[in-house]
Amino acid sequence: MESKAKLFGHPIHPMLIVFPLGLLVTSLIFDLIALLTNEASLAVASFYMIGAGVIGGLLAAVFGLIDWLAIPPGTRAKSIGLWHGLGNVLVTGFFILSWFLRRDAPEAPEAPALILSLLGAAHVRSIESEAYDTTKTT
Repeated sequence: MESKAKLFGHPIHPMLIVFPLGLLVTSLIFDLIALLTNEASLAVASFYMIGAGVIGGLLAAVFGLIDWLAIPPGTRAKSIGLWHGLGNVLVTGFFILSWFLRRDAPEAPEAPALILSLLGAAHVRSIESEAYDTTKTT
């Protein structure tokens, strides 16, 4: 499948996904380090990384949707693209909720916010491995 949304001949969606992916996963790493070291500034940085990651993810999703709409119906690619997109909506939802729970005290996120980030990061891994598993034929 060839991407319909391109910039200088290169597909836009794959270029954009690295930023939210990196920001969201790194936010979890910063949270874990902040828990171990009691360094509040890392938790605040995580809060801002989540915000930037969610915005970047939503932007990447627009271009992913453009590409997905161009895939012929009834194909394996259309099905994988649907699950990929829906899974990433779930991931984004986890991180949006985590960000929302932190907004009053970003320097001290409570357990539910941290659990939501952990769930989001875990789902990123499962979604990406499923979407790019080229060994499946059905």
